[in-house]
Amino acid sequence: MKLIIVFLLSLSMQFTFAQKKDPDAALPAAQEIIKTADGVVKTKGSVTINGKSVSYTATTGYMPMKSEDGKLRANIFFVAYTKDNVTDLDKRPITYTFNGGPGSASIWLHMGVIGPKRIVMSEKGDALTAPYSYTENEFSWLDQTDLVFIDPVGTGFSRAAPGVDKAEFQGYTEDIQSVGEFIKFYTSKNKRWGSPKFLAGESYGTTRASGLSEYLQSAYKMYVNGIVLISAVLNFQTIQFVVGNDLPYPLYLPSYASTSWYYKKLSPEYQSKDLKTLTQEVEQFAITEYATALMKGDKLPKAQYDAVVSKLAKYTGLSETFIKQTNLRINLAQYNKELLRSDGKTVGRLDSRFTGTDYNDTGSSTEYDPSNTGTISGPYTHGLLNYLGKELNYTNDLTYYTLGGGIGRWNYSNVQNKYLNVAESLRKAMSVSPTLKVWVLGGYYDFATPYFASKYVINHMGLRPEQQKNIDFTYYEAGHMIYIHMPSLKQMKIDADSFYAKTLKEIK
Repeated sequence: MKLIIVFLLSLSMQFTFAQKKDPDAALPAAQEIIKTADGVVKTKGSVTINGKSVSYTATTGYMPMKSEDGKLRANIFFVAYTKDNVTDLDKRPITYTFNGGPGSASIWLHMGVIGPKRIVMSEKGDALTAPYSYTENEFSWLDQTDLVFIDPVGTGFSRAAPGVDKAEFQGYTEDIQSVGEFIKFYTSKNKRWGSPKFLAGESYGTTRASGLSEYLQSAYKMYVNGIVLISAVLNFQTIQFVVGNDLPYPLYLPSYASTSWYYKKLSPEYQSKDLKTLTQEVEQFAITEYATALMKGDKLPKAQYDAVVSKLAKYTGLSETFIKQTNLRINLAQYNKELLRSDGKTVGRLDSRFTGTDYNDTGSSTEYDPSNTGTISGPYTHGLLNYLGKELNYTNDLTYYTLGGGIGRWNYSNVQNKYLNVAESLRKAMSVSPTLKVWVLGGYYDFATPYFASKYVINHMGLRPEQQKNIDFTYYEAGHMIYIHMPSLKQMKIDADSFYAKTLKEIK
């Protein structure tokens, strides 16, 4: 009898121990950690997308950038997500992703829309109360493609090697070369030459992506299948408000009209229109009557002048007196200060749905961008660093440069005395690779890279009809960071699935 009792007690203790041990034995996948000899950290994770669980490996750390003689030139920080249990990598797409600035880390696309985690914001895109948090991103693109988020030298944790001048990386040409080299190294090291390849960039990242499309072809004979251009700027003449350059004024006008419509500053005749109908009408006016008036300059007849003043007032909600004072040329700073001046508010640049307050209501420009300061920078930086340490098990003593800080003066020596225009690089890449697909995304409330400007540039690339079919445009009721607006984030996922499916369908 005693033996039976001892046996039963032993079983009970084993069962109790197993119950206590189970939680540790079944740690969350993201806590399974592998540290490689070069300091790169690999962790396991999973995310549910479209109702299906996607298991993945996250790889976090540095890619040493060395010259052919073995000299270390820089360490580029990256985070890569690769789907687990893929038997044939040649059939699994990979997307190389980066943000803009120049001087911005890849934090925005990483933690805002494409990666498996996203920063928690309000439905509109407001920052919540600190400390900020992140959550599983059910709208991630990881179900469609493996992802590599790249922080160019001087952004994030990426740095030039000791003794190497960081200026060697801080220019359009230098940046294209270093990021292109990273892509080549990663592709070779991870045996991904056979995989369908995509580039995804936001803001200046679209400038980089367009330049890379040609550079990768010419330097490494690497041909990408698709390019995603989010809040695109391909020709900087379209966004530079300087004396003698009239191009930005008509290209910004549809975004002015969108914003005035958003704040209900238009007359009932135009306020009653839906946003798409309104902007299409304004676009037509901008490239016809308005553009012609600006080209005539001081020789514009008074009757035409008055007609344009009247239309501009109706489409912007600004007074005819103010428009006359601008000589028909309303620059962005003036608009952002003037629209809500009587309300004691200013309008955001990155996202005109956000407002701020200045020291006083006089002046012709705003003190700061209310859609950036305190709205997105804090939550994203805090959220990423928390995520890196907590789930990716990666820490670094260096300052993480979210935007600026690590970048000095940018070098545009390749376009001395000209505007940087990478549209021609994209055209060449599309000509060399006839199946290359391009997806252009824009926000109606984006004043940093207005949607109509990118549309104008692409419509002036000189593409043949068969090439034009390879470019898709999608516009959202959001600003520069389209995805902070929850309805737009959800739609972006639907549109991304469609783009990848369309592009991959042609691969035989």
